[in-house]
Amino acid sequence: MQVRADALDAHLDKSLAPLYVISSDEQLLLFELADRIRAKARAAGFSEREVLVAERYFKWGELQSVQQSMSLFGDRKLIELRIPGGKPGKEGGQALQDYAAACVGSEAGETLTMITLPKLDWATQKSAWVTALQRHAIYIEIPNIERHQLAQWIGQRLANQGQSADKNALEFMVERVEGNLLAAHQEIRKLALLYPEGRLSLDQIQDAVLNVARYDVFKLSEAMLSGDLGRVTRMLEGLKGEGEALPLVLWAISEEIRTLLKLKIGGDEGRPLAAMLKEYRIWGPRERLMAPALSRVKLSTLRDALAKAAQVDRMIKGLRAKDFAGDAWDALLQLALFVARK
Repeated sequence: MQVRADALDAHLDKSLAPLYVISSDEQLLLFELADRIRAKARAAGFSEREVLVAERYFKWGELQSVQQSMSLFGDRKLIELRIPGGKPGKEGGQALQDYAAACVGSEAGETLTMITLPKLDWATQKSAWVTALQRHAIYIEIPNIERHQLAQWIGQRLANQGQSADKNALEFMVERVEGNLLAAHQEIRKLALLYPEGRLSLDQIQDAVLNVARYDVFKLSEAMLSGDLGRVTRMLEGLKGEGEALPLVLWAISEEIRTLLKLKIGGDEGRPLAAMLKEYRIWGPRERLMAPALSRVKLSTLRDALAKAAQVDRMIKGLRAKDFAGDAWDALLQLALFVARK
């Protein structure tokens, strides 16, 4: 049975199921949810804990053995199975199906099992083993906190500790912790230690919050699509500072330009945008940003941008480029801003 993350506490207050599955790429939220299940399990007498990590050479028979083995002290047992790659393979998939079927029951008995997974792609979500887990377990999929949701998320976390901040202060925190939810959590907890409950000023937050952003080359396209020039600049400076590979950054920008070009040409030919987004497998934040970006950018701009991308590629390879001066990072910034501002 699939359960929303915010409904888990209500479920746990009623009873414990024999099998829980948590899927998320947000490690902080996954850990917090798993910890709530652990706490309830301890309170219910599951004092023994076994942790299994299903990596490349994991023997899937161990899962069944751990479930069937008796505790030396007769204690109830919590079994945690972690699948870091989210791909158990054929043998693992069958083992998970069998295990899920064996766990069917209204309440946990002598063992309680918790499986943690990263966010699964669309194809994996349709696999038989995932379907079996969704049918027989309490299955919780925690969605990613996207950038446009981060200010609200930080505001809620501040409220939970009796503090608040205005929009400008929250946006300052968003910029400093972008893409790093664990760092955001740590900075929020630090504010609780430094200041009393109540309203926090921008100056207080600026004094306390470090620059702990984690720049993701694949988020750069979102900044470019949204036309956020400041964010594009910050992200490229951050990627440069973190030593990201120039060819990878150019590839990410060029792929977004090619995608926009295909969608623009298709739209001019009368093709529905929704159908093209599905065809090119565009979803999530990028899907929401495509329509505004396409209405802003011109077809000629995209063709010019693709030609400029080829020149940046020449610069990265040590060759001259007629439209750009300076180094390749400067050229990448000029290219990204050229698309973002049009």
